Amino acid sequence: MTRVPRNLARAATAGAMVVRLNRDSYDRIAPEWDRARREFVHREAEYLDALLDGAPAGSLVLDAGCGTGRPMADALVKRGFRVVGVDQSPAMLARARARLPHERWVEGALETLELDEEFAAVICWDALFHVERRHHEAVLARLAGMLAPGGRIMLTAGGSDDSPPFTDTMFGEQFFYDSWPPDETLAIMHRTGLEPVIFEYMNRPDGARDRGRIAIVARRPAPDAPPAP
Repeated sequence: MTRVPRNLARAATAGAMVVRLNRDSYDRIAPEWDRARREFVHREAEYLDALLDGAPAGSLVLDAGCGTGRPMADALVKRGFRVVGVDQSPAMLARARARLPHERWVEGALETLELDEEFAAVICWDALFHVERRHHEAVLARLAGMLAPGGRIMLTAGGSDDSPPFTDTMFGEQFFYDSWPPDETLAIMHRTGLEPVIFEYMNRPDGARDRGRIAIVARRPAPDAPPAP
């Protein structure tokens, strides 16, 4: 038996606890989340338009962190796209399957996600900040690798320059949050071969509970494509 270094063992244990915390909490709030998350908020519809700009009609889109399938997956299907939805919460996925039974739904965590398909677009909306920041670059590199050349990704990340990992409550349940400062998230996008088309605050930190949130739409350049404006 190979002995795992103590610091790596602690990190692995902590990571597993984070996954379980968020999975179990989302399982418990699935009915409340489904009732609350029915429609787009802020500029989400505009971000989705930017994501799908140039995507072939009827092509395959990955919704990584799909929740109950709305509003994102539901909107995609109504526009004629096919969806592969991934979420770590069985209760959330059960609602997504019931709502959109002809799409593919996969139980899994972003930290270990591996899929064979190539996607015209990828969504990772309000999901990456539930993952420890030490995993963010690897997660984004894998998602970028699933994109077809010229495809786009749409995601959110934390908007604070100095926030450590923290927990907060939603519908009475506790969730884990972590994110790099926006400048480092932007650098990660470039290192993983993604060119931002939109990179802006959805909401800025308020100095209290709200740590801020960044909205990003980026593309994987096609060969010989001009850089994004």
